[in-house]
Amino acid sequence: MVNSLVSILIPFKNVEDYFEECLKSIQNQTYKNWEVIAVNDNSSDNSLLIANQFAAEDDRFKIFSNDESGIITALRKAYTHSSGNFISRMDADDHMTKDRIKIMVDSLLNEGQGTLAVGKVKYFSKTGVNNGYDRYEKWLNKLTATGENFKEIYKECVIPSPCWMVHKEDFDKCGAFTPDRYPEDYDLAFRFYEYRLKCIPCTTTLHYWRDYDNRTSRTSEHYAQNYFLDIKLHYFLKLEFKPTDNLVVWGAGKKGKTIASLLVENNIPFHWVCDNEKKIGKDIYGVLLEHYSALQNIENTKCIITVANVEDQISIIAFFKELNLKPAVDYFFFC
Repeated sequence: MVNSLVSILIPFKNVEDYFEECLKSIQNQTYKNWEVIAVNDNSSDNSLLIANQFAAEDDRFKIFSNDESGIITALRKAYTHSSGNFISRMDADDHMTKDRIKIMVDSLLNEGQGTLAVGKVKYFSKTGVNNGYDRYEKWLNKLTATGENFKEIYKECVIPSPCWMVHKEDFDKCGAFTPDRYPEDYDLAFRFYEYRLKCIPCTTTLHYWRDYDNRTSRTSEHYAQNYFLDIKLHYFLKLEFKPTDNLVVWGAGKKGKTIASLLVENNIPFHWVCDNEKKIGKDIYGVLLEHYSALQNIENTKCIITVANVEDQISIIAFFKELNLKPAVDYFFFC
């Protein structure tokens, strides 16, 4: 598989201000055996013209149009037309470092199948990166440096959506872009986790992630908080929870109530605990809120924690340690 073909899949829509920079960063890769499968998702600007100009000069760029609408169907079409031994994705408004493809290919060749190549990312913006994205970047890069991304998968998306590469066989095993579930990048990360792909540690920045006001992740309803919680709970119940477990939800804020409401709707029994004296003893959605100390008397615990405050999380971890309960085994942080 030396000098294997890499398929880089790019859905694009109305990115004329950034697309040329993106495509040039691929054209300038030190690894040369790649193909770009770019799918126009109903652009109304000059994005398609830019893509076609690259394709006219370099036959490694292959341009198609989405028969439907939306990023998932665009990615499906791109994958259908791909021929590579390795599959990667790229966002049309970002750019990659010149060694990104080479580093990822070398990693996958060294480690073999059953592995996932990822890289550190760097956000950039004309107006400055906000604190939320800055925290996410630092958190994500720390996980990527050690390859321990999946240990915190229920907090946020642990695989940078435009900066991964995988063996085609493994990608097919994980379901490729078959599901219609949004956010599609987080769903794919969970499927990589479900099929036990091993993240290959990387300490190098490979991708520059652009932030701007009308970026899809900021504007599309598919990236609203309730979609993330739906995905987290879906995979938690599928991959972590067993009928013999006693399910516990810790936290009665907005996220805790959303999770509790979803569990009630699906007739899944659970204990609900918190440390808020104003809420303890209240009946919400037909479930009585208890003090978290009730966990001392609950066996076979599987706990979903929806408390976001960092200091509170430290105290919660200490509490579970006293009970000899393990993170990512007996309890999971959902934020």
